[in-house]
Amino acid sequence: IGYSACHWCHVMEHESFENESIASVLNEHFVSIKVDREERPDLDDLYMQAVQMMTRRGGWPMSVFLTPELQPFFGGTYFPPEDGPRGTGFRTLLLRLADLYASDSGRVAETAQQIVDGLKQAAAPPRSAEQGDIHPGLLSGATDDLRRNFDSVYGGFGHPPKFPPSMSLGLLLTVSDSTGDLQLRQMVEKTLTHMANGGIYDQLLGGFHRYSTDHLWLVPHFEKMLYDNALLAPIYFDASILTGNRFYADIGRGVLDYVLGSMTSPEGGYYSTEDADSEGVEGKFYVWSREEVISVLGEDEGQLFCDFYDVTDNGNFEGSNILHVITPLEEFAKRHDQDLGETARRIGSSREKLETVRRARIHPGKDDKILTAWNGMMISAMARGAQATGEERYADSAERAARFLLDQLRDGEGGLLRTWRNGKAKINAFAEDYALLATAMVDLYETTFDPDWLKTAAELADMLIEKFHDDREGGFFTNDGTDATVLVRRKETYDGATPSGNSVAAFLLLRLALLLDRPRYHEIALQTIGASHSYLSRSPGAVHHLLRAVAFELASPKEIALVGDPSSPRTAALLQAARSRYIPNRVIALAPPGQVDQGFNREIALLKNKTPLDGKPTAFVCENYSCSRPVSTPEELIELLK
Repeated sequence: IGYSACHWCHVMEHESFENESIASVLNEHFVSIKVDREERPDLDDLYMQAVQMMTRRGGWPMSVFLTPELQPFFGGTYFPPEDGPRGTGFRTLLLRLADLYASDSGRVAETAQQIVDGLKQAAAPPRSAEQGDIHPGLLSGATDDLRRNFDSVYGGFGHPPKFPPSMSLGLLLTVSDSTGDLQLRQMVEKTLTHMANGGIYDQLLGGFHRYSTDHLWLVPHFEKMLYDNALLAPIYFDASILTGNRFYADIGRGVLDYVLGSMTSPEGGYYSTEDADSEGVEGKFYVWSREEVISVLGEDEGQLFCDFYDVTDNGNFEGSNILHVITPLEEFAKRHDQDLGETARRIGSSREKLETVRRARIHPGKDDKILTAWNGMMISAMARGAQATGEERYADSAERAARFLLDQLRDGEGGLLRTWRNGKAKINAFAEDYALLATAMVDLYETTFDPDWLKTAAELADMLIEKFHDDREGGFFTNDGTDATVLVRRKETYDGATPSGNSVAAFLLLRLALLLDRPRYHEIALQTIGASHSYLSRSPGAVHHLLRAVAFELASPKEIALVGDPSSPRTAALLQAARSRYIPNRVIALAPPGQVDQGFNREIALLKNKTPLDGKPTAFVCENYSCSRPVSTPEELIELLK
């Protein structure tokens, strides 16, 4: 089991799987099955749990040896091809396991059954006695942990490698807003600033690499994942709205523009990853020598660029330079006695010239499969970007991707499929696919106010509940239970590189319950949170997105309804006022006066019985079953939202 952007997966593939003598051993004794963990997260989760039980560690590439009944009896991660200082060779391991299976199959079967029993026990739901009330202490426990682990110099949490902590930052912004704790907000700002100025951010084309190998955010592991960028862009837009700092919005735009230019298929869907390596060398596509920069830009412009991005003769990465910013642009311009606007123009022009040169290099490999869950995250990011910036191209891209998914990634009965490539969709979708795409539909509705998107969100939510909900213990299973080859039906509770299906489902259903006044959604959301209560109280660092749902439930979310012609400047001004404040716990609906009770708008609880004030576009702000007076000016609405 591996994935396209995994460096050591490529290494083991080249060393062992493409080695004819090792391949002959595999073919003689084993049935070899190669699995993309991104296509089959259920198998990856199951067998990763087995490998961790056997070895107390995990990772990719992951080699798992199964009986014909698909029960695991041995596993590990990377193996070198031959015996040596790196450990037992893969060839030796294969021969030993083949001999063991031939000579003592009873022992193999016994070991495999013990592992399967352990997997079933680990998948058992927590006891109902562990389910407790939802209370603010759950949030403070998580934020206190983050405070303790915060890097007060460079931002982020813990020791290298440092991964972009998007879900942690989202939680901190949410809790800071509700409590007024400015320290939490400052932690977010420091982290976002250092990441954006570091080598983990592609300073030429935009977009974030997977993680930083150091505490400075300087030297990344160079692959770019769609989901990282989808999760980070909204945080930058939120930070810009909250602080008024345009720098954060510019980084958010940089992320989305990178996706539009490099990760969008002709059909409108979003590709999955770009590799770290090109020409067999990690990062080669991205790094520069000082000599190269000067040769492209000339001495004067080149020197200015090198000073700003810290490009030196010695370099900062294996003799070459990863571009990064060490001095903010305003301070840099002052140091050089230059006008800020002129300095920004010169550096921007230099970036464009170098990017043109870089495009002519041999590009890293691209995993061009389109995954429903990851596309759902990026549709949400594009929609949120359109809300924050007013730029229609982001909303257009989000709608195009949504139509592509809803048209092409369907099974014969209207359900979703997981993955699409080269005109072919396959694999029944998982809970996270339904939850993330439904969330994207809600975000699209709150961007365009086309009620069909909200209708689709409700339809997907209903299918999510029907196919995956555990009616007895609460929460959602990862898969729909129709694939008998999956030994154990597990629930994904912990947030990993992406939010868990349960976290997304809970947050989604809370939002839909308010928008559509469907108590069943609210009840199931609370059951989902309750089913994970032991994790919330004991391991809050692993469920930060679920804690966003907790914060939403505790916050008495603001319900904003606008009635007015969307093409009217007055309506647009009201909508801009509603979006001008950072309000993490809110839902919003809009309809023209004559359409409030037409089509699916009839289902939107916020719009019921709402009529314009004196014929003008009107805003209504409700909270906790109580509505304020209707207002018709942006100033009045902003005052209400305070």
